[in-house]
Amino acid sequence: MKRLKDKWGIDSNLQIIIILIVFSITGSLSVFVARPIIEFVGLVKGTWYYWPARILIIFPVYQVMIVIIGAIFGQFKFFWNMQKKILKRMGLGFLFD
Repeated sequence: MKRLKDKWGIDSNLQIIIILIVFSITGSLSVFVARPIIEFVGLVKGTWYYWPARILIIFPVYQVMIVIIGAIFGQFKFFWNMQKKILKRMGLGFLFD
């Protein structure tokens, strides 16, 4: 736990538990929310492009939802900073300058 607290820059074990809960809820919920999008786009399971396309659809849904759910649980600052770091690594850092 200490290692995670140091890495993430947080102070309490309760905050770690809340963050882990947010990760778990967001993972499941983003797949659930992306399902109608996948059906709307018309992806057919069993085709060679199904899984790459599904991942490309779920990824942005997850990124948005983690900030929203993090805010609901009072951890907006942590997840917003994490998203900025991820987007900067992807070459989209100019969005935050």
